[in-house]
Amino acid sequence: MPELAEAEFFRKRWHCAARGKMIRAVLTHDGAKIFRGTDVPALQRALRGQRFAWSETKAKQILLRFGDHAWVGVHLGMSGELRAEPACYEPRKHDHFVLKIAEHTLVFSDPRMFGRVQFHRGAVPPPWWTKIAPEIRSDAFTLEAVAAFLRRRARAPIKAVLLMQERFPGIGNWMADEILWRAALHPRRLAGSLTPAETKTLWRECHRVARLALDTIAGKGNYLPPDLNTHIPRSWLFWHRWEDGGRCPRTKRRLVREKVGGRTTCWSPARQKLSPR
Repeated sequence: MPELAEAEFFRKRWHCAARGKMIRAVLTHDGAKIFRGTDVPALQRALRGQRFAWSETKAKQILLRFGDHAWVGVHLGMSGELRAEPACYEPRKHDHFVLKIAEHTLVFSDPRMFGRVQFHRGAVPPPWWTKIAPEIRSDAFTLEAVAAFLRRRARAPIKAVLLMQERFPGIGNWMADEILWRAALHPRRLAGSLTPAETKTLWRECHRVARLALDTIAGKGNYLPPDLNTHIPRSWLFWHRWEDGGRCPRTKRRLVREKVGGRTTCWSPARQKLSPR
């Protein structure tokens, strides 16, 4: 599932290739599940002849503005990606939303179709965008707000709580594991069991991992980068969490991989200890 940094990585592909350019054609698979609830003919009419004006990432979603009053929201789902192909590119089976400009073909490809394309016309961003929770790097993501949220979810494992988008927007499975590993918190710890010092450490690592992920994954390359993970340091848990027999980058001891809160989770028992209590 694409997360905060991956969404920004893909946003930049389209933004860098198309900003200020006119949309010459809009090609869609009208019956594709990604357009559920969207008036596809209206979307096509609104974008054709408009210029790609602006884009933004929030949580795991991307907002694109065309002209003055046409807004398109993209959620990448499980397998979606945005690409900038040559102008002569011919759309393929899984290319469900394609925009033609002079120099490039902008492609939203989603083989599993868990993603989504939304459309809105208006002078201001749509409600489905403005209601997304304040991002982790914003001033609204305060220590007090995080502590209060943990108290309300006191009996839930902290790994499951970190995946709740209403307080931790953009945090997905690998980022949650990375945050807990850096904070030395076991993923099965109940949210209500964290001490004030541990809560502060968790809050700080949320900030840090979000910033580092954006700097390393989304901050490198141009709109045709080779691999979104190319620049992640080997010192991160990220590189070792899926290795059978993988070892903790800090303790060099074996990692554990099990289901926690219904999600595959990786942690370092030598670093992230769980009290018998």
